[in-house]
Amino acid sequence: MGVAPNYVMNNILLEEVKEIKHLGVFYDTLLVFDKHMSEKINKAYMMLGIIKRNFTNIPRKCFIILYRSLVRSHLEYDNSGWYPKRNMDVEKLERVQKRATKLISEISKKPHRERLQILN
Repeated sequence: MGVAPNYVMNNILLEEVKEIKHLGVFYDTLLVFDKHMSEKINKAYMMLGIIKRNFTNIPRKCFIILYRSLVRSHLEYDNSGWYPKRNMDVEKLERVQKRATKLISEISKKPHRERLQILN
């Protein structure tokens, strides 16, 4: 394997980086967005924890409002850039939703698909 080329701009040697964060989105050299997805999914789980600790026996309508504003907003941030193309990425996102639907006590014992149908 050869040595990576050096790039120079205005007589300044440019540093090679493996990832960069721009406007809250982590870009890597392969554009797979693993770090960005991990950060957003972790943040979504943190928000679910806040909902779980602070809202017990929450009505369905209130939960949906909290979920959309506190959780889903993190998962959708720059979705156009990192739209999940790999099955493992889709599964990670689905796990967040699966855990979220279990927080509504009136439907928590039902199967996941049925919970999704109830919540639309």
